[in-house]
Amino acid sequence: MGEGPDRALVGRVRDLIVREGRGADPAAVRDVLREVAGVLGTADADALSRAVAAELGGAGPLQPLVDAHGVTDVLVEGGRAWVDRGHGLERAEVDLGGPGAVRALAVRLAAAAGQRLDDAAPVADGRLPDGTRLHAVLPPIADGGPLISLRVHRPVPWTLEELVTAGAVPVPLADVLAGLVARRANVLVSGATGTGKTTLVGALLSLVPADERIVCVEEAGELAPRHPHLVRLLARHANVEGAGAVDLADLVRHALRMRPDRIVLGECRGPEVREVLTALNTGHDGGWATVHANAATDVPARLEALGALAGMSPRAVTAQAATALDAVVHLARTRGRRHVAQVGRVRRDDDVLRVEEVAAWSPDGPLRTGASWPWFVDRWSA
Repeated sequence: MGEGPDRALVGRVRDLIVREGRGADPAAVRDVLREVAGVLGTADADALSRAVAAELGGAGPLQPLVDAHGVTDVLVEGGRAWVDRGHGLERAEVDLGGPGAVRALAVRLAAAAGQRLDDAAPVADGRLPDGTRLHAVLPPIADGGPLISLRVHRPVPWTLEELVTAGAVPVPLADVLAGLVARRANVLVSGATGTGKTTLVGALLSLVPADERIVCVEEAGELAPRHPHLVRLLARHANVEGAGAVDLADLVRHALRMRPDRIVLGECRGPEVREVLTALNTGHDGGWATVHANAATDVPARLEALGALAGMSPRAVTAQAATALDAVVHLARTRGRRHVAQVGRVRRDDDVLRVEEVAAWSPDGPLRTGASWPWFVDRWSA
């Protein structure tokens, strides 16, 4: 078995455990292995046990990729697997067993995330028990075979110091970011998908004093700060009958009634922007949210677009955002490396919402600062 566990043998062991309702702990799996395969060497038995456990409660043949050091994303398309270790996508040589096996894996993962995935509901988005974010799409929506996207959950969240060491945050900005937390600024963290917005927010929320209560509102529970008093509210999709949905806007309103010291929205991408801006305008300072945008200076346009979904005029968005928000921290990905790219100051000029860039940085160069940098440092440094 030098080339990996025998897939057929793994399948027989898995099926026997499921059919007979046996335990899936390592000792029980080894007993079934002895029944099915007879005497095995220690190395083979260990490899088979891990493979069976992955089939029962993990990501099946993708589990070794999920567990590999440094992997942030695992993707499946056209029966092929790809991984991202922070330097762009790389092809991973793994036997997925064909389109039928990939479909079965996607369906099982969706079920583990509490989602339905079949011909009637061909798209699933959820969170696996270990925290991994799952998105799966079946044909014919997915052309060319089932698609699986796994965003790997880091069991131990990053600290701000680790992000500095990893080259994601320059030292001069680290002090300012810590100050934004300490001085209870209301901050939007912007950037494209996969630039590290959630990672940065989680690291900064770990700096919140332990006697403060953080209420996090998310679609999937990805924020995991090291904090003793974190309350998490998760949105829920409607069931197959179209009932039971609880959206982010509802949850933000509920969060206001839960005696929060800080309200955090994992991702602002719809009409919930109205509730967030309202909350941050009613004395709930120290709030954080993430938003998709191309640059810090593009955030006002993005907020106007989201506000339109909530029936807000551009003037109303400007009035609310200018008094609710203090700063924008923008993240980018340069040659596969995630990093803080811009820090901006939120202001209103002639009834127009603007984000003035106060600092910009690329890992290959020095920190570039604008005219308002001295004021910003004096205002927000810890």
